[in-house]
Amino acid sequence: MIKIAVTGACGKMGRVISEIVKGRDDCKVIAGIDIAGEAYDDFPVYKKLFDMDEKPDVIIDYSHNSALVDLLTYGKNYNIPLVIATTGFSDEQIAEIHKASHLIPIFFTFNMSLGINLLAELAKKAASVLGNQFDIEIVEKHHNQKKDAPSGTAIMLAEAINEEFDGNKRYVYDRHNSHKPREKDEIGMHAIRGGTIVGEHDVIFAGRDEVITLSHTAQSREVFASGSVNAAVFIQNKAKGLYAMSDLIGK
Repeated sequence: MIKIAVTGACGKMGRVISEIVKGRDDCKVIAGIDIAGEAYDDFPVYKKLFDMDEKPDVIIDYSHNSALVDLLTYGKNYNIPLVIATTGFSDEQIAEIHKASHLIPIFFTFNMSLGINLLAELAKKAASVLGNQFDIEIVEKHHNQKKDAPSGTAIMLAEAINEEFDGNKRYVYDRHNSHKPREKDEIGMHAIRGGTIVGEHDVIFAGRDEVITLSHTAQSREVFASGSVNAAVFIQNKAKGLYAMSDLIGK
């Protein structure tokens, strides 16, 4: 039985993860970490990682990017694998995650949905076929409480596409001050925030007289929570290194 600790346990994703784990027989949540400190019936909730009485086999992180230092420190100190599903990291923080993966196993992706990762592969294929003949725009939609924009998933999609162009595309987030035609080396990124939208992503390839749109819609948070739990089960006995959804699905 794999013992899981969940950081951000009192948030929406933390609660969904707790419910999903209840229905599995290969893992259990032994502790939650959240500054809110709200109690669960099934396990204790601590305000800090280092307050935990029992060491987990793996930690699933859905907290906040400001908690990264403690998360990485705890993982390295106790050799605990990490599943990092929090978004909004800076380039410097992402570099710290990569550095820590030289010491412990870390599963890190901007989106835990299998469907989104398939979308990224399809977008890469489309980019390789269409090349510079088509303009590329990414539109993402999320609920009105999401703080970071564009979403980590939108960035993940853009970077997947940009691999096909040897990194030569540049991301354009805002055009309201730009009074000139669109340039060929752009990937446009657009963020919409409203209501309770769980997550929608469209990758648009616009060419001469035709448009191809690849889309993914998440209808509940369970798609991300299920992916996170699967990642925790996958990584708990892996060697040190950086892992992603492509490793889990056996690409």
